This record gives sequence, C-alpha cells and structure tokens, in this order.
Amino acid sequence: MSQFSSMFNGLARSFSIRRGKNPGNGDGREAAEVMAKDAKKNDLILRSSGFVNIDGSNNFASVFSKRGRKGVNQDCTIVWEEFGCQADMLFCGIFDGHGPWGHFVAKKVRESMPSSLLCNWQETLAQASLDPDFDLESDKKHHRFHIWKHSYLQTCAIVDRELEHCRKIDSLYSGTTALTIVRQGDLIYVANIGDSRAVLATTSDDGNLVPIQLTVDFKPNLPREGG
Repeated sequence: MSQFSSMFNGLARSFSIRRGKNPGNGDGREAAEVMAKDAKKNDLILRSSGFVNIDGSNNFASVFSKRGRKGVNQDCTIVWEEFGCQADMLFCGIFDGHGPWGHFVAKKVRESMPSSLLCNWQETLAQASLDPDFDLESDKKHHRFHIWKHSYLQTCAIVDRELEHCRKIDSLYSGTTALTIVRQGDLIYVANIGDSRAVLATTSDDGNLVPIQLTVDFKPNLPREGG
C-alpha cells in the first residue's frame, strides 16, 4: 500500500502545485490541461514527425506521418514523455480520421483524450485510496489494469460527449480510430478502437527481431462486430 500511496500523493502534489490549489477542488481536468501545456513548453510532447528523447531517460520515441494520395492527411499522433509529471510514464496515441470531417475529429480527440485520461486516472486513484480493503501490493498488475480500464472507459464517454456537443465539427458521418498506449514502469496498457494497429518488436531466443501484434483490427466484417 505504501507504493500506491506515494504514487497518488506525488501526482496530487503535481496537480496542486500547477493550480495553486488543493487537488480535490474539482479542477482536475483544467489542471491536467495546464500540465499538458507545461509539457509541450518543455518539449515533452511530440505531435508531428520527429523524435523526443529526454536527458537521463531510457525512452526514445519517434513519429512519422506522410500524406497519401487521398488528399488531406487525416492522421494525428501524440507522444507525451513523463505523462502526468511521472518520470516512469509515457503516453502514445494514434488517431486516423475518416469521413469528410475526419481530420478535425482526429485532431479534437488527440487534443482532448490525454488530459481527460490523466484527470480520470487521478480521480480513480483517489477513489481507490479511500477503500480500506484496497491493497495494490497484493496484486499490483491486476489492480493497476482495472484502474486504467476504468479511467479509459470514463475518458471515452467524455470525449464522445464533447464531440457530440462540438458545433464546429460534424461528427455524424465522420470519426476516427483511437489507439493509445500508456507505459508505466515495465508495464504497458493498450486501448484501441478501430483498425489502427500496435505492434511490439521483441527478440527471439536466437536474437532475431520478432513482431507481436498487440491489438485486434476492428472492422465491420469481424463476426463479433456483426451483433
């Protein structure tokens, strides 16, 4: 429980320092957006082709996107080092728009999702910390997975509502895929909607590179999508 408490308290301090307020005042989303602006200012966020490598960090992230023959490039990407001011966390996202407004939808989701996810993660951690029966150390991977799962479900619902009420974007016949990865220490959490694909490069026993597909390409012709 001590590691969980220190992780939550560290995040809470990060939020309160940036807002100058206590973290329980309902300004979580606004604080997360301020953190995103600070991260961008400090070159911790990458939104276009390039790379990011922080001094003293073992992470190296690169992004490349090229317009095809269809006209407008509807792909959007983001890499956020030290996600939520946590040195061991990294957020990556790929959003492939479709439809006449797809590039606007993809950009809107890219701008909204990371901050919303960070806010929901912080709130989920706060709620879990109030449960006297919760013990992160008893099954760390299981508990962390469910914390992120709940945070993602909340985030997707919020982003959907934001798109529905955004008058500048017609999302009725347009949309986007959303493939995101959070790396927390030596664990990665993948959330995927659509047919963008995450592939993990690893090595076999003989030293050869081996690709491992981490996601399912969700397409209408999948039997389980027919329901």
